[in-house]
Amino acid sequence: MPHAYPFDQPRALSLITQLLAIPGKSGEEEAAAQFIIDKLLAAGLPRKCITQDSAHKHSPFGGQRGNLIVKLPASKGRSREKRRMLMAHIDTVPICVGCKPVVKGNIIRSADPTTGLGGDDRAGAAVLLNALVEILRSDLPHPPLTFLWCVQEEVGLFGARHVEMKKLGGPVMAFNFDGSGPGDITIGATGAFRLNIRIQGIPAHAGVHPELGVSAITMASLAIADLHQGGWLGLIAKGEDRGTSNVGVITAGQATNVITESAFLRAEMRSHDKRFRKKILDAYQAAFKKAAKSLATSTGKRGKVSFEVSLDYDSFAMKSDHPAVAIGREAVTGAGMTPRLRISNGGLDANWMNVHGIPTVSFGCGQHEIHTAKEYLDLPEFYAGCAVGLRLATGA
Repeated sequence: MPHAYPFDQPRALSLITQLLAIPGKSGEEEAAAQFIIDKLLAAGLPRKCITQDSAHKHSPFGGQRGNLIVKLPASKGRSREKRRMLMAHIDTVPICVGCKPVVKGNIIRSADPTTGLGGDDRAGAAVLLNALVEILRSDLPHPPLTFLWCVQEEVGLFGARHVEMKKLGGPVMAFNFDGSGPGDITIGATGAFRLNIRIQGIPAHAGVHPELGVSAITMASLAIADLHQGGWLGLIAKGEDRGTSNVGVITAGQATNVITESAFLRAEMRSHDKRFRKKILDAYQAAFKKAAKSLATSTGKRGKVSFEVSLDYDSFAMKSDHPAVAIGREAVTGAGMTPRLRISNGGLDANWMNVHGIPTVSFGCGQHEIHTAKEYLDLPEFYAGCAVGLRLATGA
């Protein structure tokens, strides 16, 4: 795969392999962030250019640190250009803890077959690091730049959601690296609700007086079956409206001889259409309320349900002729590839950056089979991602 832009590939390979070996699940990103800081200082970046925010203090998971932010003033003669930002996240999913990256030909995998690699998104983090180190080492001309390494993307995009905007320096557009194909330019992504469902049943002895109980498990089962039969579970198609939903977690019961008193469920619903996403949410709440009303003890008592709704991330869609998209196309083309515009059915840090008012497009950098022990990084694609990143950073 051609790159059409010179950079130190052995150094880029060294950076990514070192980053992959650093444990850093969501909330535990300090070591990875410190590695990035050390490499930047060694390359000559003034310490005053480095800061962090307090995004982690607004996360339900807490965490070791906030987002890592680097602001670089424009090189001589380019101060009149608009500031742009490159971003990626540095946390990984838990299966990647203990990764031992090994290079075999054009592929990096974990030597431990029980762990993931963490290319999601250490590859993106390395693209940013490589671009900034290359600029510093080679004294490359560039516009005003911000580099943002986000925390806690994997558990709800909390780094991007709670980023301190005033510390970013006012970028007018951003370029996010998180995905597989380096020629892919993601210009839109779905939105998602998260729904916690608490079911309160009525306990009773399952052998002596089952008629005096209302099972929380039965209520959950009836509601889920209703959603499935009504076409509101899994892949959802209602006329021209499209979306997805899933019940991913159920916690209930402690003994077989007790009519289950309570249950807790976690679900999600996604759609690019905000209106239809709300309809899916409404269908869920209606199904569980209906189930609660349909069951009663022999004395007429019924259980209850309650809901906690949160917006995981809102959908966005950029026009194909947006300036950020045009610049992205030029960078991909300049790196020797054909750009492909795409829409994602998953959430990205770009979702929240667009909500914050910074038009953000996303690029791939060689990640495959993410969140599994089969994960691998395609090195030619990673190098191509590095080429795109460097072009975006320098405005070449």
